Amino acid sequence: MDLLSNLALGFGVAFTPINLLYAFAGCMLGTLIGVLPGIGPVATIAMLLPATYALPPVSALIMLAGIYYGAQYGGSTTAILVNLPGESSSVVTCIDGYQMARKGRAGPALAAAGMGSFFAGCVGTLILAAFAPPLTELAFKFGPAEYFALMVLGLIGAVVLASGSLLKAISMIVLGLLLGLVGTDVNSGVARFSFDIPELTDGIGFVVIAMGVFGYGEIISNLATPSDDREVFTAKVTGLMPTKEDFKNMAPAMLRGTALGSMLGILPGGGALLAAFAAYALEKKIKMKPGEVPFGQGNIRGVAGPESANNAGAQTSFIPLLTLGIPPNAVMALMVGAMTIHNIQPGPQVMTSNPQLFWGLIASMWIGNAMLIILNLPLIGMWIKLLTVPYRYLFPSIVLFCAIGVYSTNNNAFDIWTVGAFGVIGYLFVKLGCEPAPLLLGFILGPMMEENLRRALLLSRGDWSVFVTRPLSAGLLAAGLLMLIIVLLPSVKNKREEAFVEE
Repeated sequence: MDLLSNLALGFGVAFTPINLLYAFAGCMLGTLIGVLPGIGPVATIAMLLPATYALPPVSALIMLAGIYYGAQYGGSTTAILVNLPGESSSVVTCIDGYQMARKGRAGPALAAAGMGSFFAGCVGTLILAAFAPPLTELAFKFGPAEYFALMVLGLIGAVVLASGSLLKAISMIVLGLLLGLVGTDVNSGVARFSFDIPELTDGIGFVVIAMGVFGYGEIISNLATPSDDREVFTAKVTGLMPTKEDFKNMAPAMLRGTALGSMLGILPGGGALLAAFAAYALEKKIKMKPGEVPFGQGNIRGVAGPESANNAGAQTSFIPLLTLGIPPNAVMALMVGAMTIHNIQPGPQVMTSNPQLFWGLIASMWIGNAMLIILNLPLIGMWIKLLTVPYRYLFPSIVLFCAIGVYSTNNNAFDIWTVGAFGVIGYLFVKLGCEPAPLLLGFILGPMMEENLRRALLLSRGDWSVFVTRPLSAGLLAAGLLMLIIVLLPSVKNKREEAFVEE
């Protein structure tokens, strides 16, 4: 009964005309800016944060939350249509979503992303409403050792996920970890691997690497092939909505992705980032039906699963923010900033001292998800029109939008040159047959892994056994080891290589 009365209070707050207007504005802005390659939710919220200063606290947070999941949704659109992930969670959507677009099935891919996002968003919000108080207990049990073990498990999952050679996948993860080390050391404050370049003391930005390796790398690769041989944007788009067979394949993938994303999103420390990668790895493990399209060649499960996981994780990542005051990712860190501006102390007391804000924000998420599906499903046809634009006009505009997006994050021209350099590296990856997704995961998790490893060793006074004596940490490391052993078994390895052979 408490839950129902709390939700009634929340919907009473969210259904006021002014809050509905701000929820709509947030969703609309988030989607529009999410569709522009390179400008993810972090940059969007950072740019629009000053606009919320004069708003009431509830309206400000409702609008920022709308921008967040609107940009998450918009990021999948560019990932599917032009192979450009707006942010980390869209990386996996590129793998099969882009291949579907190349085969003229961009409509079903976008619809799968939209429906998966809507379903997972609603379930994630329900979990946030019902289980926020007890789930904080689980998050409290995670110390530095457990976070380190969780990230090791995530990287092993990325090795399993990567197509082609295991050695190449491990090499890409190691390269990602090394790139993540560039910048200032958190403990000593000393600049590492910056080669006396002032711009590198803050590290390399995620957007810089993602846009360079995926965006510019893909463009260079396309320009390197004769115009007659280019497959991109030449396929005739057939049918905007998924078929009956697509729905049969999508539905279980959406359920699995939602369950996985909801669990991982709760863990402060980047759990939601792992959700899309983990969901894709899980879908690849599930036995394929006869005649089903292989993964990496346009399997709709490879879009529906990760998109559901990433949106469920986006909703449940509010749990550590609202209940513990711990931001699990960069977007939530900005939300902490927005709450502080309005004199709200994020943490367990938000639920008791400001129930209108807490439950109003939760109720607005349902409204926001409904707005997104109503806004975006009719617009599928409009996004498809992008595919009819000749490539000679499209690639300069992609280059321009990427440059604008990258420049706007730090207002630094150095980032544009760095994107160009990573574009050349991305082209080399295409030629060498290396998949860049594990590199990005290694890059994202590298700094967090190092920080938690050092923190765990500081707390244990240099005793490495802390990772195996704590039950949760030992369990996560054992699961990672087991996964690695299974993948390295000769029979599994051969089957895996067969599965990844492109026709």
